[in-house]
Amino acid sequence: MSSHQHLIQAALADLHPTQITVGRAEVVAKRAQWAQLKRKERDRTLAAHWFPAVKGPNGRFYIVDHHHLGVALHEERVESVWVMPLDDLSEVAGENFWRLMEFHRWAHPYDETGKRRGYDAIPSKIAKLRNDPYRSLAGFVRNAGGYAKDAAPFAEFLWADFFRPQIPVKTLERGSDGTLLPEAVQQAVALARGPAARCLPGWTGVTTAANLSASIGNAT
Repeated sequence: MSSHQHLIQAALADLHPTQITVGRAEVVAKRAQWAQLKRKERDRTLAAHWFPAVKGPNGRFYIVDHHHLGVALHEERVESVWVMPLDDLSEVAGENFWRLMEFHRWAHPYDETGKRRGYDAIPSKIAKLRNDPYRSLAGFVRNAGGYAKDAAPFAEFLWADFFRPQIPVKTLERGSDGTLLPEAVQQAVALARGPAARCLPGWTGVTTAANLSASIGNAT
């Protein structure tokens, strides 16, 4: 029996995002990883990294994860990928569709400043996703051990919003490709392990009575 029995092959360019932003630095990193793979390794990677998606209006698939990978593959001229259907909402249209998506935590209509936007701000193609450098920062901090990967949907965006007011955007990116400065990642790792982040998903820091008291005092 095929390992792909529940998967559907779809054109990458036809997949609809369910969020507004990605972290450009993460896309660059995934492209670099892809460039190192040989042809058979690339085929195995595509087979192992399928896109969870909801069938929406007009039968189009709305991906609910792996947006960074999708952008990277698109820029590497990959034409088709495997999709894992999660649900069929193709009979629901307009705002009601998006409300259902958000109810199931399958949509994240927040822009690169962390502000809530209307559903029409979600781009229709993965190539049109905007860059949020703080989303990149959240991913790099997780990879550096600043916090643990959490199964909660859009957990990295919560971390991005945590870093946003604390690290100036001009100190984040090294160049036009969105590459992050190592110093910014190191600063963010230290912040992620502090008591102020203790309520965020995946927090792995240590709270003592002294720094907990200080944290509460600074918040009032």
